[in-house]
Amino acid sequence: MPEIKVVLPKYLQIAAHYRDRILQGDLQPGDEVDSERRIADTWGVARPTATRALETLRREGLIDSQQGSGTRVRDVRTHRRASHRYNRFRTQGAQYAADESMELLTVGVVDAPEHVAEALGLEQPAQAMTRRRLISRQSSGPAEIATSWWPPSLAEHAPRLLEPVTLGGIGSVRYVESTTGRTASYARDQTSARLATAEEAALLQLGDGPAAILAYRHTVYDTADQILEFAESVYPPDAWSIEQEYPIEA
Repeated sequence: MPEIKVVLPKYLQIAAHYRDRILQGDLQPGDEVDSERRIADTWGVARPTATRALETLRREGLIDSQQGSGTRVRDVRTHRRASHRYNRFRTQGAQYAADESMELLTVGVVDAPEHVAEALGLEQPAQAMTRRRLISRQSSGPAEIATSWWPPSLAEHAPRLLEPVTLGGIGSVRYVESTTGRTASYARDQTSARLATAEEAALLQLGDGPAAILAYRHTVYDTADQILEFAESVYPPDAWSIEQEYPIEA
């Protein structure tokens, strides 16, 4: 019979909290991380638990400790995925971190690729609303090409999706929620690796010749299990997509 899932140990839950803050960009390279004493006091745990949490982050290469300068975030190349941006908006009120900038590449109604029409449940051939963005970081340059898709019928309720201006930092999902009354409930990510197109290679500054990229397909569902947004993100190579720990059960 089904059983209740095993809960991760406290030190891994604490490590996951700080990992998320690093990946979301709330803690930047060089920023100081809370001390063992502060973690123990904040989380109400014993010092050895706080020590193990920080050691977990050290093993993952996310932080480094030096005598006299405390524990600080390392400059590690990682991808920031949709889940990181949702969490950052929830905690900070903005999707993009201080070291990120966003450039709108395409806004409008275009012919929908076959996989987009299928994901949105549109009869082919079909058109779809789209917003395509290039996200860059101060330290590393172009970091992500993000493309969001919606059925064209949504334009009546969410007209700003077709305007070539930013949405004020709230993100397209939150904007659609605010204009339609629908609520995002959960999301599904699919990942694959492939070669970059010539345009993607140019935007991500990958140089001449074949270059590998990481591609995410991200589908957001509302509380009625209807698709709220279908999105695709393309990331350059040589950066990690780090997941949280999970228990291994017998």
